Amino acid sequence: MSNDDNPSPAEGAETSFAARMSYSDYLHLEQLLDAQKPLSQSHHELLFIVQHQTSELWMKLAIHEIRAAIRALHGDELRPAFKMLTRVARIFEQLNSAWDVLRTMTPSEYTTFRDTLGQSSGFQSFQYRAIEFLVGNRNLAMLAPHAHRADLSAALEAILAEPSLYDEAILLLGRNGFDIGVDASRTDWRTPRSASDKVQAAWRAVYAAPDQYWLLYELAEKLVDFEDYFRRWRFNHVTTVERIIGLKRGTGGTSGVSYLRKMVEVELFPELWSVRTVL
Repeated sequence: MSNDDNPSPAEGAETSFAARMSYSDYLHLEQLLDAQKPLSQSHHELLFIVQHQTSELWMKLAIHEIRAAIRALHGDELRPAFKMLTRVARIFEQLNSAWDVLRTMTPSEYTTFRDTLGQSSGFQSFQYRAIEFLVGNRNLAMLAPHAHRADLSAALEAILAEPSLYDEAILLLGRNGFDIGVDASRTDWRTPRSASDKVQAAWRAVYAAPDQYWLLYELAEKLVDFEDYFRRWRFNHVTTVERIIGLKRGTGGTSGVSYLRKMVEVELFPELWSVRTVL
């Protein structure tokens, strides 16, 4: 047998980790890979768990980046904010691709473990709610699914006490000389804001003169790019759910597909969409 049949590790590569941090140590893979605990004997339940756990990990990163983008906009640091918003958009592109894997599950396969889910549902995702609140969709009724956890409720209330991503973008317009109407004097960030003709007019001015307002123009497109991927994610959620359970009610008690369809219509940055009609 030649030496080629038993290749040695790459030259210089560490192979002894008795006293060193390994790849598994750094990533805490033992804990991570032990977190999938199916409650049924169904072969297909592991796919369902992995799909949702990996989505939650991507959402954790999205929250990290959105918070940083909010801080950057607040400090008039637009270029770093662009980088973070681009990353968030790509995170949601990744989340969109994940639906393709879940769509390999057929209705009959899902029924082999659905009863084990009880009333648990993605509708109850704290991180998804945090993303919605952070970017500006502040539907206070959505606090209710987290009321049983004082720590989660407090974390969401802390988000609601500060300007959202879109609030900071609008305030930035104001600092650049645009009339943003009542948004200039808002102090109650918890209450959902209403779309404003003055804010739409400000974005219209930006789009009408991109060379003059290039950074604001680029910010507008970064926000639209993110929402584009976000809305695709919601749409793919709807079609995946309908493909697997049809028009049944969701495990969390929602009306299922009909509820999700309504969510597709929610706009995070309304004036950035309405301005396209008046340009």
